[in-house]
Amino acid sequence: MTTAYITHEDCLRHEMGAGHPECPDRLKSINASMRSSGLIEELRNLEAPLAQSADLKRIHDGAYVDLIFEHAPTEGRIQLDPDTAMNPYSLDAARRAAGAGLLAVDEVTAGRSTNAFCAVRPCGHHATRVRSMGFCIFNNIAVAAAYALEVKGLDRVAIIDFDVHHGNGTEDMFGVPRWRDRVLMASFFQHPFYPYSGAENPAPNMLNVPLAAGSGGAAVKSAVEDEWLPALESFKPEMIFISAGFDAHREDLLGGMSLIEADYVWMTQQLMDVAARHSQGRIVSMLEGGYNLAALGRSAVAHVKALAN
Repeated sequence: MTTAYITHEDCLRHEMGAGHPECPDRLKSINASMRSSGLIEELRNLEAPLAQSADLKRIHDGAYVDLIFEHAPTEGRIQLDPDTAMNPYSLDAARRAAGAGLLAVDEVTAGRSTNAFCAVRPCGHHATRVRSMGFCIFNNIAVAAAYALEVKGLDRVAIIDFDVHHGNGTEDMFGVPRWRDRVLMASFFQHPFYPYSGAENPAPNMLNVPLAAGSGGAAVKSAVEDEWLPALESFKPEMIFISAGFDAHREDLLGGMSLIEADYVWMTQQLMDVAARHSQGRIVSMLEGGYNLAALGRSAVAHVKALAN
């Protein structure tokens, strides 16, 4: 089994201001933890390419993509929403983050890697078809999933989101009739909590499991065993995508859940079992949240170690 580890230096140059929790140190912590664990030497290390405008417009509204490209600053910083800003390096970082998912799909469909983890930022799962939101500029996981379906010819893919926040952007994109037979999204998230969505009237291909603050491994295990796994077995995805947010960790103060590294390992193993049965082992995992630097580094290593078996 070969696991690709896809990242790029450009993702370190995007920053949104002093004290912002979505900072370059997040990625530095993950990369340092990968090196210190010795895991990095066992992986297929690749650099993320730049996603092109057409790649982004496959799932984002074209006018929105054009707006981001045209108004990306050459100096200073611009605010896209109250939580999300761009500096002169942000456009390339966002294009690398989305491009990592495209390369990951290429890797696993070609059989060069069994699965892949994309250590990239900015994160993506709050970005909708038409707007940035919640630290996210482009929806990296949605760009990758649409590429697998529209370019690589897959019929069905599943998107799993275990970030502490609901992936409202991904649901916005795939919870529409065009995609309902081809995309299954399964998630849990703290509720009520930002972005205050996902608990009511989801689309029929959206399997949302809202969990109360304080929920830990036992609640997550029930959600996965009782909700996710039966749905995945019925859907039989040809590839599994993971929005891998680690901010449900008990040490992460941006969330209020109580997971530990072992919970991420267990979830990863469950998804690998499904992928082995239905997806030729093909998994593409992309970094989302996680803001306690120590817990983020440990959790990412645990997740990738499980992927690498």
